Amino acid sequence: MIYDVLVIGAGVTGTLIARELTKYNLNVCFIDKGPDAANASSRANSGIVHAGFDAESGSLKAKLNVRGCAMMKDLARDLDVAYRNTPSLVICLSEDDRGTLEELYERGIKNGVPNLRIIEKDELRELEPNVSENAVAALYAPSAGIVSPYELAIAAGENAVQNGADYFFEFEVKSINEEKDFIAVSDGNRCVCAKYVVSACGIRSDEIAEMTEDKDFDIIPRKGEYMLFDKSCAGIVKNVLFPLPSKKGKGILVAPTADGNLLVGPNANIVEKDDTDTTTAGLDEIHKGALSLVPSLPPLKNVITSFAGLRATPSTGDFIIKQSNTISNLLHLAGIESPGLASSPAIAEYVVQKLSEMGLELTENKKFEPTRPKVTRIRELSDKEIQEKIKEDPSYGKIVCRCETITEGEIIDAIRRPMGARSVDAVKRRTRAGMGRCQGGFCMPRVTEILARELGLDLSDITKYGKESKLLFGKIK
Repeated sequence: MIYDVLVIGAGVTGTLIARELTKYNLNVCFIDKGPDAANASSRANSGIVHAGFDAESGSLKAKLNVRGCAMMKDLARDLDVAYRNTPSLVICLSEDDRGTLEELYERGIKNGVPNLRIIEKDELRELEPNVSENAVAALYAPSAGIVSPYELAIAAGENAVQNGADYFFEFEVKSINEEKDFIAVSDGNRCVCAKYVVSACGIRSDEIAEMTEDKDFDIIPRKGEYMLFDKSCAGIVKNVLFPLPSKKGKGILVAPTADGNLLVGPNANIVEKDDTDTTTAGLDEIHKGALSLVPSLPPLKNVITSFAGLRATPSTGDFIIKQSNTISNLLHLAGIESPGLASSPAIAEYVVQKLSEMGLELTENKKFEPTRPKVTRIRELSDKEIQEKIKEDPSYGKIVCRCETITEGEIIDAIRRPMGARSVDAVKRRTRAGMGRCQGGFCMPRVTEILARELGLDLSDITKYGKESKLLFGKIK
């Protein structure tokens, strides 16, 4: 089969592009080297829907950030993804830095950020009683928000499949060749052919460009480390708190998450592309940075996990969305770092527009379904609704993950959905089973059993995240 469009990469940008393409009468496919969607940067970032004041005025980042932020609430509703309209505050800790804060405000106004304003210390203290006593003012952006980034990527991919898209995971691109009527993309064993190809593979995007002898940019991998606090700590801040930005990025933030935890981080250190380890020095760095904003940060005993993600920082300083110079129907996306998550819905629109300009014929798919089937989350239901659901399906009365109140029915649904879960981590990202205080210590064996039963596999075939990450290697008598 020759697809109309192939998208390389199943992070939040790639899956939203695939979904956007299914709004038209096209045969669409997306692939990823990982075992699931949201397997790289989209599973390890702040989840902040940035308002759009940080990007340089006139840049692609600025344009797509402001547009994407405005789209996110409706998109999250359609895809049934955790989203909260949570304002952001850039904290000025010294009168000497007020000029930088005012420059940021002026840039935001030029970029079209709505209702942006500078607030003084008294109003800031009313909004955030736990902010540092050194704070003298803040830039207040009420249009910002928080979203679950991995949920968004998975939901978009699921909805794309629901609307007819195909997908292949564990497909690591080894070659891209332009034939007479199509482009052939191979992993060395399999080949997927398409009339148009979109490269949206994040940290590896320069490698795809190099494969096609079209590398005129570099990707600098910057590692950001995070600490996640227990849900009991979430009330320490109500908004997303940033320091003034630096050349390294937006800085170490303190923020609630869309799921009710407290998050601090990230730092920004240049590393190798496969370095996602957390370090003692890195975690100390983000803890110190967070304390400068919120001195009453909860004790570290309340941290339930730490993690790190990589940002694809471009050598150009701006998002790169351009037609290949060597393969006419190939579109490069590169350097989609922060605010890439916030920009992702607008990037998807923009990519389809670019493909149309490149010659892709677009006719409306009148059968396109923008909403995915609603996810039943027992923890969000009333007692009456829970009882009704259990009568309908008794598996929703069996708690598997006690920390997050996740039932067997929710795990079964995650496995049976389009682009369903095939590993323990895939179940975790779809349901939150294993994301609580015990980090899967109690529920992982039961999740493993349910996966084996539903997939018709032996327990020893179930993996943590795919490939060789097996959990069991045999049986004892």
